[in-house]
Amino acid sequence: MTQLALMQELLGVFNGNELVLGVILSEWLFLTGLGAWLGGTTRRLKHPADAFVLAQALIAILPLGQVFAVRTLCNVIFIRGADVGLMPAIFACLVLLAPYCLVSGFLLTLACAMLGVVSAAPRVWGESTQLAPTEAGPPEGGTPNSAVMGSVYVADSLGSILGGMLFSLVLLPLLDHFALLCVPAFLNLALTTLVAWRFQLKWIGKLVLLLATGLAGLLLAFTPDAVSTALQFPNQTVLFCGHSPYGRLVVTRQNGQLNFIENGVPVVSSHQTEEAEEAVHYAMVQRPDGRRVLLVGGGFSGAVAEVFKYHPAEVTYVELDPMIIEAGRRFLPGTLSDQQVKLVNTDGRLFLRQTVAIYDVVLVNLPDPSTFQLNRFYTTEFFREVKRRLSPGGVLCFALGHYENFVSPELARMLATAHRTAQSVFSHVLMIPGGRVFFIASEHPLSADIASLLEQRHITTKLVKRHYLEAILALDRLADLRRAVEQPSKLNADFNPILYFLHLRHWLSQFDGKPWLIVTGLAVLLMFYLGRLRAPAFTVFASGFAASALEVVLLLGFQVLHGSLYRQLGVVVAMFMAGLAAGAYGMARVLARQRSCHANHAQRLAWIAFAIAGLATALPFLFSGLGHWSLAAASPLVALTAVPLLTFLVGLLVGMEFPLAGALESQNPVETASRLYTADFAGACLGALLASAWLIPVWGVTGTCAFVAALNLLGGAAPLSCRVRS
Repeated sequence: MTQLALMQELLGVFNGNELVLGVILSEWLFLTGLGAWLGGTTRRLKHPADAFVLAQALIAILPLGQVFAVRTLCNVIFIRGADVGLMPAIFACLVLLAPYCLVSGFLLTLACAMLGVVSAAPRVWGESTQLAPTEAGPPEGGTPNSAVMGSVYVADSLGSILGGMLFSLVLLPLLDHFALLCVPAFLNLALTTLVAWRFQLKWIGKLVLLLATGLAGLLLAFTPDAVSTALQFPNQTVLFCGHSPYGRLVVTRQNGQLNFIENGVPVVSSHQTEEAEEAVHYAMVQRPDGRRVLLVGGGFSGAVAEVFKYHPAEVTYVELDPMIIEAGRRFLPGTLSDQQVKLVNTDGRLFLRQTVAIYDVVLVNLPDPSTFQLNRFYTTEFFREVKRRLSPGGVLCFALGHYENFVSPELARMLATAHRTAQSVFSHVLMIPGGRVFFIASEHPLSADIASLLEQRHITTKLVKRHYLEAILALDRLADLRRAVEQPSKLNADFNPILYFLHLRHWLSQFDGKPWLIVTGLAVLLMFYLGRLRAPAFTVFASGFAASALEVVLLLGFQVLHGSLYRQLGVVVAMFMAGLAAGAYGMARVLARQRSCHANHAQRLAWIAFAIAGLATALPFLFSGLGHWSLAAASPLVALTAVPLLTFLVGLLVGMEFPLAGALESQNPVETASRLYTADFAGACLGALLASAWLIPVWGVTGTCAFVAALNLLGGAAPLSCRVRS
């Protein structure tokens, strides 16, 4: 629950693209792994129960302070209103996430240490305030490493499942982040008090009760959500703040203008007639007699009013987030008042796949492809879906980038890829270098004489007039665009989102900094770390990498096959965590019943790693088959069933490795847990970052799955080729 809340908050501060999301996830896993490694020092603690109780109390209260810090410190540390680059985002997230993640990872290792001793000496519960640390292994009669780590791994996974489901499906629609995080806060404080009482740590129990009372009083005295939101948007009046499965929406008023800000990105603003005119008229004048118009996104910006200047019979407006619709109707009540507007609350691609309606004009009024979700509206597959729903001579319009009399190399690559992708589906593609670069695509010829077409129809506009059009369609500007799109480029596809990667490069080019220096330094440290890993830990590292990378692949596949991911994100992630829990629990039970030798454990571990490699190899072919089946059946049930089952299978295989690796280690539970948890989190950290920021955008899904398969083949070969000490 803390992870999901902080991710939404940090995405709102740092632009909300997939690279930043990968940074947040990878740093979360890295810091948690570092905390697990630091937990290896607990074998030297004389009073581990004291440390456990205090750490659990910190876990309860830290998230509330972190959310407040994310909202209020942004305008203090960074320039107000300016985009934050990658390097500042990396360091800021590292500092903000460190307190919780380090304590959380530390607790995992400490829990293994306490469980290993308590299982051997259950009399300590309620009779002793101390647990004697073990140095050489589990105490006589104690639980072996595989069972100890399996129990903690299963408990951690089950907690993640419950927290994720409660967050996404129950609490988020009802509570703000502060109220929501109070649920795990008071639960953890209550459990901390119980553990303190069990170990007769009365002074700590009283301290925790005092802390819980003070926290409750503080929350009752003032509303932290309202206070922090007001500090986050200074010089603006906050009219509305709400949370949906798609993010945090804030509506503010500044100098008479209403701003709708979702996850820190302005999505709708009032009095932006000029932007609405460009989004509509370049395409509508090509087919001014069009009777049916489809608008995907941006309806409350004034685009609908511009469309009705052509007197269409029907306008269908598709908007994904219902909270934007609710807030728009509340604060911009006249925007969609016309009875001829058909409002559909769903994903634009899912709507196109399921509808049987035919449209004369399709207007895609969405931001640039800064995420996998948005990239889906700039691919060959999407353009084909639009073409199937267009009438003869129908027109598609979408926009990309911002052109201000100069086409940078990064922008040129984006435009060339978008142009080639659209041209692979439509016979005619017209580019208009306005505020954004607009692409008009059709099977029939198109006219660049927008001014004459508007004048013939007597369409009144504020910005899109002859003088403006003559300026933006100047010969030198058009020549710039022609040179840009003539360079070699690749097709942007659902499972090869190259345009998303090019947009990331374009975004990074706007900031000073040398991220490759840090990347090189981290690569050297990674090689040093991997060189010191034992065979079982390396296998766990490979499976952790596979878990994160394949989960990103599966989430992308779900978006492509079904449409929007957000509503089902909690279910898909819960299925993965359920697989982890089931795999760890099942293998721990098998190891408890069968006292096999280490050679058998190594063989089992290798075969599971090979199975992960096989599944990774098969995924691209499975997605290809599911894609054809989904289109033929025109049903989202394919994605809703197949992808969660595949996610569960990945989690199942990864979860089975952990107890086996623990059984192969000869150290005590503390050292074993520290080493394996660190390897698991390090692999997952690398997988989350590389898959989202490099592997999938550049190599595509097939190349990414091949890399994961190769790494896990090495992970399977490691325990077979090394002599494991018994």
